[in-house]
Amino acid sequence: MNKKQKNMLYRIIATAIIYGGVIVAEKIVKLELFETWWASLLIFAFPYLIIGYDIIFKAVRNIFNGQVFDENFLMCVATFGAFGTGEYSEAVAVMLFYQVGELFQGYAVNKSRQSITELMDICPEYANIEVDGKLEQVDPDDVNIGDVIVVKPGERVPLDGKVINGSSMVDTSALTGESVPRKVDEGSEIISGCVNGSGTLTVEVTKEFDDSTVAKILELVENASSKKAKVENFITKFARYYTPIVVIAAVVLAILPPIILGGNWASWIKRACIFLVISCPCALVISVPLSFFGGIGAASKNGILIKGSNYIEALSEMKVIVFDKTGTITKGEFKVQKLIPGSGDVNKGELIEWAAYAEGYSDHPIAKSIKDAYGSNIDLNLVDNAEEISGHGIKVNVKGKEVLAGNEKLMKLKNIKYQPCTEAGTVVYVAVEGKYTGCVLIADGIKEGACQAFENLKKLGVRKTVMLTGDRKDVGEAVASKLHIDEVYTELLPADKVTQVERILGESDDKNKVAFVGDGINDAPVLMRSDIGIAMGSMGSDAAIEAADIVLMDDDIRKIPLVMRIASKTMGIVIQNIVFALGVKLLVLILGALGIANMWEAVFADVGVSVIAILNAMRTLNIKE
Repeated sequence: MNKKQKNMLYRIIATAIIYGGVIVAEKIVKLELFETWWASLLIFAFPYLIIGYDIIFKAVRNIFNGQVFDENFLMCVATFGAFGTGEYSEAVAVMLFYQVGELFQGYAVNKSRQSITELMDICPEYANIEVDGKLEQVDPDDVNIGDVIVVKPGERVPLDGKVINGSSMVDTSALTGESVPRKVDEGSEIISGCVNGSGTLTVEVTKEFDDSTVAKILELVENASSKKAKVENFITKFARYYTPIVVIAAVVLAILPPIILGGNWASWIKRACIFLVISCPCALVISVPLSFFGGIGAASKNGILIKGSNYIEALSEMKVIVFDKTGTITKGEFKVQKLIPGSGDVNKGELIEWAAYAEGYSDHPIAKSIKDAYGSNIDLNLVDNAEEISGHGIKVNVKGKEVLAGNEKLMKLKNIKYQPCTEAGTVVYVAVEGKYTGCVLIADGIKEGACQAFENLKKLGVRKTVMLTGDRKDVGEAVASKLHIDEVYTELLPADKVTQVERILGESDDKNKVAFVGDGINDAPVLMRSDIGIAMGSMGSDAAIEAADIVLMDDDIRKIPLVMRIASKTMGIVIQNIVFALGVKLLVLILGALGIANMWEAVFADVGVSVIAILNAMRTLNIKE
């Protein structure tokens, strides 16, 4: 509770004590002082001004600023009317309970903001630069690309970079929602915002602070509230027209019936005051944005950044989801999946050794995966006469023997009889001294939890899943078959992906949103074109993150069903609050106009409904995986 809220709490307590004492003096002790109207007015005005002076001030200030019809104005008119009709105690009670509601609303809003503003704690205050053998603390903004910084144990990493010395475990929970620390050592990429563990790290800076991960996250969070859902915009417009209408209706209620029916003016003015108290739109104006804010906060706790409440609304209507393959569904890491020797006299160890030596000079990802699978040091002194045969593979001499490593075309070119491998993936065929030795199957592994993610998407109402990839048909179809993806399109160029998404969008309507999930720089156009763009934030490119509407900070596609559940529950709570608030207010408004509801029912219809709606809205903060 902040200082302003504490002051309000003290005012509420003081007013409640004074008001209670006045009621006892009037109703129980029955002091003669209360028999004169002006004395009663002055006595009740004292606690009223203690609790309501700021509301009166705001109402007057807003009137001079041209903002006449707001809740402050409604409360002032209603309570002044109650004083005018001799309902002094009810005037104080209405203002007291209204302020209790306001206090509660303020607390609820701060509580929901806490989950978002906790992210602001990831902002580093300084970076350590070594000057003349001593560490100096400088502003992260003053550090340039290529500079070397030192991150001591327990400190927050100030800028993105590459570890050039040291090893440690880093806590990335503030960014990814993942509680398990990650190991970093020499050569590892490290991102700003995470907390260093027990080891000292020397890091070469790769991005300036304005382009760093932490700066981008803070920018996304700060701008999230500016992108409002349709229902939020509706509530804002509704309140703008609703309030003047109910004020006019209250004036009509106070004046016309006594003139037409010849009734008691005080009675109809009292009904009009009750009407005004009931009509305050606080429950809607506060609870609906609060629900969306809570949904964004719940997502951020789980390492998901949503750039605006409009995307929560869109997610709740998503029926088609399109995935890029490499780096999104698959790990984007080529690994040896299988070794298939060609004959009984060659074992798997010999096969991978010949292949590793053949690829010894290459830095290609395929070659790297073979060397990683071999696992031993390669003595390049044993390799000579390396010749690359374009589009086919490589020919080298290893330990005095001619070794061929490449695709089927290479085997056919050299007239070597081989055993074709039909399994999905990249196949490297190996021959030694003109004799087929075997083949190495290399593939990009499917991410852990991908099967579960696709199952959950179907359970949540996604009608169609689609995969787009630039890979060969057999590779793409193998992945799609394992994950039970409905449609797969292979051998696509970046422009082809946009064409496919355009076609899918054309087949969908406004109530069947299309999402695209990608991670690469070539996915940025598709992320921007789709109804909802979802980017991988950890290993994803800056362009993809910039273009996306939702960012998964740990690249875990299992978070997509989670964010769908958050969106669905958030929208459910929003609808509940709208129906509940409007339903209760409409009922009590009718009862108030008919003279059945008194000021206490009016207080419930305003403060009570607001508190219940806010409590309901706060449930969005607790949506968990």
